[in-house]
Amino acid sequence: MVESGLGLPPWDVLHQGLARHTGLSIGTASVVAGAVVLLLWVPIRQRPGLGTVSNVVLVGMAMDGTIWLTPTPDALALRIPGLALAVVLNGVATGLYISARFGPGPRDGLMTGLHRVTGRSVRLVRTGIEATVLVSGLLLGGTAGVGTVVYALGIGPLSQLFLRVFAVPAAQPESADGSPSTGTGASHVVARGTVGRDEDAAGGRRRAWWRGGAILRR
Repeated sequence: MVESGLGLPPWDVLHQGLARHTGLSIGTASVVAGAVVLLLWVPIRQRPGLGTVSNVVLVGMAMDGTIWLTPTPDALALRIPGLALAVVLNGVATGLYISARFGPGPRDGLMTGLHRVTGRSVRLVRTGIEATVLVSGLLLGGTAGVGTVVYALGIGPLSQLFLRVFAVPAAQPESADGSPSTGTGASHVVARGTVGRDEDAAGGRRRAWWRGGAILRR
C-alpha cells in the first residue's frame, strides 16, 4: 500500500505522522506504537503471547525492508490492483495468525478485546479503531488518500470474514464407547494462545475452553 502511492492504511498514517515528529523510520514508529497499544490491553485484560511479541518486533522491520526492496510502480493499472491485493492479504493475515492461537498483535488484540468486552461485532469494532487512528494520524501530519478510505472501510468486514474462514473447530467429546460424539461442534477463534482444560465429572470427558471468550460466537 505504501508503494502504491494511493494512500496509507490508517495505522500507517499514524506511524508516518509519528515519524515526522520524531525522526524515526516509519517501521520503527510502528514498533513504538505497537508497544504503546499494548498498554491499552491492561484494562480489558488481554494477555500477550508469542504472536504478540513477534508482531510488535517483526512487522516494523518487515515494513522497512519491503519498502526498501519493492520498486514503486508508475502505472495506475498496477497501483490499483496492488492496493486491492494488499487490503485483502491483510484481512487474510489477520484471520490466519489469530487462529494460530499464539496471541494477536497489539492492534488486533485491542480489536478482539473490545469485541469481547463490548459484545459488538468484529467488523464494527475494527472499523471504529481504524477511523480513530486515521484522525489521530492526520492531526500529526500523516497523509491519506483513497487507499486509506478503502482500507478503513474494508479491513473490518475482511477480518470478520477470514476469522470465520480460518476458525479452529472445537474438539468433540468422545462417547462412553470411545467413538466421537455425533453432536455438532462449534467453531472458535481465540484471542490468546493459552488453553485451559476442564474435566467433565459426569462422563470423564474433556473439553477445551479458551480464556477470555471466543471471537466468533454461534
